[in-house]
Amino acid sequence: MTIKKVAVIGGGTMGSGIAEVAAKSGCDTIVVEIDASLAEQAQKKLEVSTEKAVSRGKMTDEDRSGLLSRISFTTSFDELTDRDLVIEAVVESPSVKASVFKTLDEIVQKDGILASNTSSISIGDIANNTSRGPQVLGMHFFNPATVQPLVELISSEVTSEETLNRVETFTREVMGKHPIRTIDRAGFVVNRLLVPYLLQAMHMFDRGQASKEDIDAGMKFGCAHPQGPLELSDLIGLDTLQLVAEVLYEEFKEPTYAPPPILKRMVTAGHLGRKTGKGFYTYE
Repeated sequence: MTIKKVAVIGGGTMGSGIAEVAAKSGCDTIVVEIDASLAEQAQKKLEVSTEKAVSRGKMTDEDRSGLLSRISFTTSFDELTDRDLVIEAVVESPSVKASVFKTLDEIVQKDGILASNTSSISIGDIANNTSRGPQVLGMHFFNPATVQPLVELISSEVTSEETLNRVETFTREVMGKHPIRTIDRAGFVVNRLLVPYLLQAMHMFDRGQASKEDIDAGMKFGCAHPQGPLELSDLIGLDTLQLVAEVLYEEFKEPTYAPPPILKRMVTAGHLGRKTGKGFYTYE
């Protein structure tokens, strides 16, 4: 069964990027937000980003027009009854995701696949909020979703091989992404490796071992990373990183996953990185 109709729950940074990828791929795409103002904000963000892409020569006016015609914004889950695939991209909160999946399970057609863009929460726990466990999996995109090619496909103990195969084919052949498979363990592949690296950079900075600029330069010019660890932390969002680190620590109980004091202090102060204009660096 071909996936042609897609929905994305959440029109934030990740959700809007995923929706744009789906619409660019020719899919009829719906974005659901919790209220009209956020839906309007997500729509304007897409219009501006695609307009900039045209001005930079990365997209034609015709392509932009086609993309915008394939994507719509709503506040009603009732519009998702015919979706082949729904990708949840809301806040990294088990309770919020549980509520979303319970609602989707009641509304989306019985053959529809439900996916979560979670970066750390158990897919099995999410699937338990539905009556269709074999059709639930993780689809973890990376920021920015319109540029980064990787998508982690995470299967729980009950995710069916048919579901994995359908989504893997769709991810690779329709979306043009590079999918990798992993089982349901906290952090999956990338964050299991990445988060300890980011947390150690924070410890290093907090202890005065090196400046933030030199820590980032060391990894960019010594290891050919496109961004340093503190720059990357600001891009991801320090609140998101703290949540992921807490989930990893809860599962593995290894000190390397424990959120460092500086991270907790910055999150408490509301210095969350690029999205708030201040993190390890200051942004306009």
